[in-house]
Amino acid sequence: MSVGTATIGCDDLDAAMAAYEALGFRLDMIMPADAPRLASMSGDGVQLKLELNGVQRKSAEATVPKFTIVRAEGPWHSGRAGMLYRDLIPDRLGGRVIASHIRIPDGGPVPDYVHYHRVRFQMIFCAKGWVRVVYQDQGVPFEMKQGDCVLQPPGIRHRVLDASPGLEVIEVSAPAEHETYRDHELGLPTAVRTDQLYGGQRFVRHVAGDATWQQAAGSEVRETGIGAASDSAGDVCVLRLHDGASVNRQVDNSSVGFLMALSGRAALRTTDHGVQTLATGDACVIPPGAAVQVVANGATCELLEVVVRIA
Repeated sequence: MSVGTATIGCDDLDAAMAAYEALGFRLDMIMPADAPRLASMSGDGVQLKLELNGVQRKSAEATVPKFTIVRAEGPWHSGRAGMLYRDLIPDRLGGRVIASHIRIPDGGPVPDYVHYHRVRFQMIFCAKGWVRVVYQDQGVPFEMKQGDCVLQPPGIRHRVLDASPGLEVIEVSAPAEHETYRDHELGLPTAVRTDQLYGGQRFVRHVAGDATWQQAAGSEVRETGIGAASDSAGDVCVLRLHDGASVNRQVDNSSVGFLMALSGRAALRTTDHGVQTLATGDACVIPPGAAVQVVANGATCELLEVVVRIA
């Protein structure tokens, strides 16, 4: 039974958590994952709330989505479990959506733990290397390899186990800032439970090597099935274009689109912003109701497309 709570400011959240863990406290929650500033810990009937000093929360006021391009050379910073993060939607649409480019430079075991996220939508796409993960109700651990992705439904317990050197993944989540809770009771792996729902959504594991490309006049689309499994909270596909081929993409009025160049170069033709170019590692936001023509700029290019419902 809880006998007390305390709020403690700190200049180094990681150091503070390590100090209290040495005293027998355990981590219960941390947020946000890409740049933690708040953690909850408990021990001996005491609940601690650790807050990073001097950090102001970004405005939660909803901003009007606009056509935005983020270049590959953007800055990286440290996040949860020693992972490096690069922000792909700088204004995060007033807290509605976050897109992160995440990497683990050295590879090997990842200092992660069984946890879950309080989200409305979350997907993980492996852009480079491999990562071994384990999920609640999905059986033994498995490797996500380049081109693979998962729908991580709300509340599903999971853990990152180890990774190849230079692992890179793309994570898109809504809302942008959400709590990550540690589960101290559940051990993974667990037995397989098919068609289990988590917050009304189903877990999806899309394996690129087993997938089929849909052909269309010099372009190809690889669907993931995430749209149906997420109850239309979001959708994910990969576009491949050859030798100057083009494809038209339209975002509906209740969603925001996100494109990232996985390889090659593509020209984006828009009504209001002329022609823009995406090279490998570049990303862009496509606002609700907008249409974009994507054209292969030279050789074959591949792009990750994510659409997230925001209204």
